[in-house]
Amino acid sequence: MTPNTHHAAPRRPRAGVGPAVLLLLLTAGAACSGTVDKLLSVTTPSRLADEQFLVPQNAQLIVNSAVADFSCALNGYVVASGLSSGELADASQTASRWSFDRRDILPTDAQYATSSCTGLGVYTPISTARFSADQALSHLDTWTDAQVPNRQQLIARAALYAGFSYVLLGEGFCSAAVNLGPELQTAQVMDSAIARFTRAITVAQSLNDQTTLNAAYVGRARAKIDKGDKAGAAADAALVPVGFVLNTVADATVSRLSNRVFAENNSGAGGVTIAPAYRNLTVGGLPDPRVKVGDQNRLNSDQANRWFTQSKYTSLATPLPIASGIEAQLILAEATGGTQGVAILNSLRARSGIGLPALTAAEVADFQGTLYSERARELFLQGNHWFDVRRFNAPLVPAPGATYPAGGAIAKAGTYGSERCWPLPDVERAANPNLGS
Repeated sequence: MTPNTHHAAPRRPRAGVGPAVLLLLLTAGAACSGTVDKLLSVTTPSRLADEQFLVPQNAQLIVNSAVADFSCALNGYVVASGLSSGELADASQTASRWSFDRRDILPTDAQYATSSCTGLGVYTPISTARFSADQALSHLDTWTDAQVPNRQQLIARAALYAGFSYVLLGEGFCSAAVNLGPELQTAQVMDSAIARFTRAITVAQSLNDQTTLNAAYVGRARAKIDKGDKAGAAADAALVPVGFVLNTVADATVSRLSNRVFAENNSGAGGVTIAPAYRNLTVGGLPDPRVKVGDQNRLNSDQANRWFTQSKYTSLATPLPIASGIEAQLILAEATGGTQGVAILNSLRARSGIGLPALTAAEVADFQGTLYSERARELFLQGNHWFDVRRFNAPLVPAPGATYPAGGAIAKAGTYGSERCWPLPDVERAANPNLGS
């Protein structure tokens, strides 16, 4: 499979992805837009034309912009998926956000479909990040090493972030579409992710770029375990050092690069609170240091939910993990199971800074349930749990049909739904002639 798998005919950017984006590229952390295979043919007086920006001398900036797009998208995704997966509970008075928490997103809802990453949008920001990285990769493939310093390094980086963007599309949504192409199911989206991670691995190996290499191994292992390819996932995950981590770009002074979890949960009265299932977690009677949650002893801004805060991210400048050796070990434990899987989980519990007791006989007997719980704790608020709920077919908490919200002084109206993934938005169907309405 080539890095351009699922690319359709050249097109102009869809609304919500591009109209003013190229102009923003002149500032730090801005996004890029345009077509993957062909430059835009129409410009406006307020906009920098693609042919003026998509040139070899801007290659570094183009890739940096794709990385920034992904960082912003992941921040929004972590909070939105945290609400849907039961890590977080909405504590705002903004009704458009409640559907995340209530698990009843409709394809017509604008909040998840077209809002920015700072506004807890998910589909457009992730699609933008995917497009930016694929576009960078496409143009780098047409340029030469003589035209672009460190071209191979940039190719590996663009492929890496394209891969992670496809992972978020595949995990977060029930289906997806790419570049006006047909509707893709999760396994097909993961195939595209795997192709890009493989490209990153091949190039990173030639450069001896261990950071990109390890991150791509984690990403490919994640995409493979998502598809049910345990052997392939284990082979990749086993290659990653436990202490490895790749983080997002983070900047407290730039809203789109600020830590969205801290902004939503820890700043002011908080727009979200930590859900009850993640409060006061223990292991063998000991507090679990992987999920530190504090009680602020007051109500949130909705005057209904009590304000509980996380301490995993300590400021707006704290980056989010994109890929880590810890995640790789959890994938390896899942893929191998048995004695090796138990040993891996025990080792993670016993590591420095955690110091928790080994699995009990009951936990070993219910290894699948234990693995699900360990992943929920180790990867707390990192964007993994939403798809775990789906692929482990875990019970939804609160249960479907329960009054929303469960408890609290103010009823926000409605009942909890049964969604385990977000639907493909109607705005995608309306703009894509290859999709049914």
